[in-house]
Amino acid sequence: MDSDSTQLQQAQLAAILGPDPSSFETLVSHLMSSGNEQRSQAEVLFNLCKQNHPDALSLKLVHLLESSSHVEIRAMSAILLRKQLTRDDSYIWPRLSPSTQTALKSHLLVCVQREDTKSITKKLCDTVSELASGILPDGGWPELLPFMFQCVTSDSPKLQESALLMFAQLSQYIGETLIPHLNTLHSVFFQCLSSSSNADVRIASLGASINFIQCLSSASDRDKFQDLLPSMMQTLTEALNSGQESIAQEALELLIELAGTEPKFLRRQLVDVVGSMLQIAEAESLEEGTRHLAIEFVITLAEARERAPGMMRKLPQFISRLFAILMKMLLDIEDDAAWHTADSEDEDAGESSNYSVGQECLDRLSISLGGNTIVPVASEVLPAYLAAPEWQKHHAALIALAQIAEGCSKVMTKNLEQVVIMVLNSFQDPHPRVRWAAINAVGQLSTDLGPDLQVQYHQQVLPALALAMDDFQNPRVQAHAASAVLNFSENCTPDILTPYLDGIVSKLLVLLQNGKQMVQEGALTALASVADSSQEHFQKYYDSVMPYLKAILMNATDKSNRMLRAKSMECISLVGMAVGKDKFRDDAKQVLRTVSLCCTLIIIIDILL
Repeated sequence: MDSDSTQLQQAQLAAILGPDPSSFETLVSHLMSSGNEQRSQAEVLFNLCKQNHPDALSLKLVHLLESSSHVEIRAMSAILLRKQLTRDDSYIWPRLSPSTQTALKSHLLVCVQREDTKSITKKLCDTVSELASGILPDGGWPELLPFMFQCVTSDSPKLQESALLMFAQLSQYIGETLIPHLNTLHSVFFQCLSSSSNADVRIASLGASINFIQCLSSASDRDKFQDLLPSMMQTLTEALNSGQESIAQEALELLIELAGTEPKFLRRQLVDVVGSMLQIAEAESLEEGTRHLAIEFVITLAEARERAPGMMRKLPQFISRLFAILMKMLLDIEDDAAWHTADSEDEDAGESSNYSVGQECLDRLSISLGGNTIVPVASEVLPAYLAAPEWQKHHAALIALAQIAEGCSKVMTKNLEQVVIMVLNSFQDPHPRVRWAAINAVGQLSTDLGPDLQVQYHQQVLPALALAMDDFQNPRVQAHAASAVLNFSENCTPDILTPYLDGIVSKLLVLLQNGKQMVQEGALTALASVADSSQEHFQKYYDSVMPYLKAILMNATDKSNRMLRAKSMECISLVGMAVGKDKFRDDAKQVLRTVSLCCTLIIIIDILL
């Protein structure tokens, strides 16, 4: 940097940090500029202030936060100040003089009392909490706790909310300090939860209560706050009754956190709490996000089995009710044309967020509660869905079966015949999406219930999958049938697989010649798995299969075919290993030359594109 630029920069810094506050306010406004050049110049000057004049910069920021008439400038000042007080590489607190530190703490508390804009108040509380988290443990801010108690017991809802927001963020740092004051704190939280007519105060109190309870190491201390739970739930209920769903969602997120970390806190009132959550989940008038959070609360409780063993299993009536809710969510699916014409198996056209959440939660619920709890419930619901006229119900039953298989494998293995019949009957369903779901279920069951499924039902499952590969009107069904062959054969011995190889290999060779890349990819992965599982028994098919595999490898040279090429290479490798080096040697040399050529072509294509 030349001397003229240096002098200009020094002059700018002098003006920014000088007695006229407008220069510093201009700098902060430029930091929010949409213009890259103006913002970059402002960032350079701001960083120079931080490096060389941390005291002046801190005081300028807090004075701007206290006195600027522009809301966006005050908000930005709070954000910038918090960043400087965050304990990372830019942490400037230790570099500040004692007098600056004292002034900064004092001005921040004044700002908390004076600020009237809600969004800025929250940012301000974040800034105070960020600073306090670093210095409170060492007694660096003795005035703060008395100030917080003064605010939370005042008549001002704004000050109550501010104090509660800070209590929530600082609980982990001051929790043990407040042990002698548990009765006072209990009284404060109870008052704000139950008596305040201000929704913001109630939700802030809910957050502070939950954070504080989680920070108490003693179960007896946590029990002293047990009687807050009805008021906590009332905060949620009142938000819903008044149509304030954003506040209700915030309350649900806080309660989910409590359910995950301190599930025993909920045990005495579990029936009422879980019942309320399921009522929310069933309320179709509420937003999906609200209902999903209520479900998440119950699932989280079910998953907290290490902290509260067997707690949810004691509520069988609620398990049935939750299962019914999740099954209904699986019905939220449309027969979108894009699903049928998709080029990828990952295409999920027609599936809603309800459907996705229902799927995920069935999986989590079955893993957390196990087959003894879930299978009796599923055994009542799934046959009724399969007997219904709507294709969506058939589809939902099969998807649910696949989702619960992992968690219920031990119990489902004892009832294999019933499960297999249920799935294979749906291979003949008139709707392609139902047939796809049946094949999907077979694939999942092959993994989760294997090798019992393979040993006992290969005579039914493999012919059904082979027949499904003939569905040329529905490439997605074909591709998924091939993928299911892979799942089935992975848990299969050569003795089981060998009698079916003629039919399966011939079907897969037909699919390899199919123009749809998705079907070809499915066939390649299935062939690879079949070869790997059958080993030397695959020798008789080698001369028929390898020319097709080499042709695909040679022709799959553009970007869109990379996955096809990778799968063909994997298939060739596994086929080669299955038949042995003597049989594979000549083709291996040709494949290596082809791979080298393909790699060169791909590099050329990449350069040209």
